[in-house]
Amino acid sequence: MSTLALGITSGLVAAVVAGAGVVWWAAGREAPAAFPEAEYELELPQTMLNAAYVLAKDPSGAKGGEVTERAADEGDARDVTAVVGRYELYGDEKAGTLVVSGMHGRFRDPDATREGLLKDAAGGEVAVGPKDFTPEGSDVTVTCQVTTEVRSGTRTTVPTCAWADGNTGATVTEIAQESLAQDPEDVDLEQVAATTLAVRAELRQPAG
Repeated sequence: MSTLALGITSGLVAAVVAGAGVVWWAAGREAPAAFPEAEYELELPQTMLNAAYVLAKDPSGAKGGEVTERAADEGDARDVTAVVGRYELYGDEKAGTLVVSGMHGRFRDPDATREGLLKDAAGGEVAVGPKDFTPEGSDVTVTCQVTTEVRSGTRTTVPTCAWADGNTGATVTEIAQESLAQDPEDVDLEQVAATTLAVRAELRQPAG
């Protein structure tokens, strides 16, 4: 991997983690009257995706106060806690990075939550707009998009997906060297959505 490529990858990872503060978005739509019970929460495991990724950083505590305050202000979320994690492929950021930015609590409009999470995650130019997927065997809607950003004179491609349900919501961004130069239109978002659901399955645990 070239020095330039390493710099681009490291810069993207830093930007994604720095922007990983979860924002509660009010979509202006009528939400259900009742808040769901808090049955599930998000927990960051030490490894992810069959131990392919290793947890490298957990800045959740630094983001928690902002998330809780904004959620309380909006009124459509209760008992919100931020969960942010950066994972490295084989424990090496240069090989690949997975960033999870989410929250758990009680959300009465999961669709608005999912849309807002993805909108907040768009750090660069949106090259492929949000598309909804419901992977085979699942009833969970995952919304994905592709953004591009110019770093060191090189345009990079980064896909991001988001899910939300009554208790949990998060964005998942996977930065892989082989896909950074990919044409945004060539990104297999259906596969990225399937990976996002796999991440969700490992993060989402019964509330303790």
